[in-house]
Amino acid sequence: MVVTGRAALLALLATVAVAISGQIGSTVTAIAVSLVVLIIVVDVLAATSPARLVLSREGDTSVRSGDSASVSVLIANPTGRRLRGSVRDAWPPSSHASPRSRELLVGPGERRRVTTTLTPSRRGDARSAGVTVRSVGPLGVAGRQRTLQAPWTVRTLPPFHSRRHLPGKLSRLRELEGRHTAMVRGQGSEFDSLRDYVPGDDVRSIDWRATARDDGVVVRTWRPERDRRVLIVLDTGRTSAGRVGDTPRLDHSMDAALLLTALAGKAGDRVDFMAYDRAVRARVKASGKGSQVHRVVEAMAPLEAALVESDPAGMVGSVMTQGRSRRLVVLLTDLNAAALEEGLLPRLPLLSSRHLLLVAAVRDPKVAEMAAERGDADALYRAASAERTLSERHRITAELRRAGAEVVDADPERIAPALADAYIDLKAQGRL
Repeated sequence: MVVTGRAALLALLATVAVAISGQIGSTVTAIAVSLVVLIIVVDVLAATSPARLVLSREGDTSVRSGDSASVSVLIANPTGRRLRGSVRDAWPPSSHASPRSRELLVGPGERRRVTTTLTPSRRGDARSAGVTVRSVGPLGVAGRQRTLQAPWTVRTLPPFHSRRHLPGKLSRLRELEGRHTAMVRGQGSEFDSLRDYVPGDDVRSIDWRATARDDGVVVRTWRPERDRRVLIVLDTGRTSAGRVGDTPRLDHSMDAALLLTALAGKAGDRVDFMAYDRAVRARVKASGKGSQVHRVVEAMAPLEAALVESDPAGMVGSVMTQGRSRRLVVLLTDLNAAALEEGLLPRLPLLSSRHLLLVAAVRDPKVAEMAAERGDADALYRAASAERTLSERHRITAELRRAGAEVVDADPERIAPALADAYIDLKAQGRL
């Protein structure tokens, strides 16, 4: 049961009437109180029961972070009485649902649509907390209220801010392929086409069989090999929970992984994805040539950093079971010296013997700013601590490279394009 402002006003009027009569505690008081209670009870009984309403849902099921989604509740009134009141479609606070509530009027046998706009600020799944319907009686003094369940889930996808870099990286990739068609065959290249010989072409590229069938000299052209395998491994352990700026390191890594997925798909390579900490949290297998971005985005959306130490042995084992064919393994993690020295480095020879490893990490620009601080004693201590952190990071980077891995260490704004550049450079060198 609920009461409205009219009930409070009615009680106030009754109090004033008793005070004016000057007979507080007498029969007048009992009559006034009884009258107010009677009016409230009658109004509650006259109100349509919200429990008899029939609810259904329709609307968006996914939205990219920063955009808005619309979700509707269809409220049907199968009773013979009109329902007048208000309704609130409740969602988690991070969904920023609007409007908070609205007036509702549903006649007998009618149906009304109530639309709520969600603008989520957090990635992941947002579930409806229930639909609260308040039915007010004919006098508007009191009524009934009930929260009804109408399950619905809206998945908020990663924002993919680095999409703006994709046209430039694709242009560079096309330039790379154009240069390779004028080069001789080498590791990481495949036959492209035949064309007439022009002065300056390498004589080793002449196709003598085609020349014998043609009136002129014919040469072969080559291009970077396609249909290579790329496996993106996203570390979801405790180090990925650290915030770089206002965003967790995990989200920066996701953005870089999405750009690489889109770029490699356009280059004709097959992209697999795996999220791992102490177990596989998400996995996407390439289903053929073409872009896997949509499937990877869907797999990333519910991921959260686990506050546990990642298991490098299990991660390497999962990578090795992906297949015997050589592939580029892109590990998005943090260059934490203690974690990598005890975990990844001892197992790196096994991984490098079959695959090419590329380690990508998000660097915190705040550490470099702290290292440049000078002034009082506190500033000097902060600078010394930051210098030690940078030194450890440079040392572990050098050890990874000596062990045969490629390393990309960049600020949040640069990690995605830097990783894409590293991929293009590896294709240019014929190392994929």
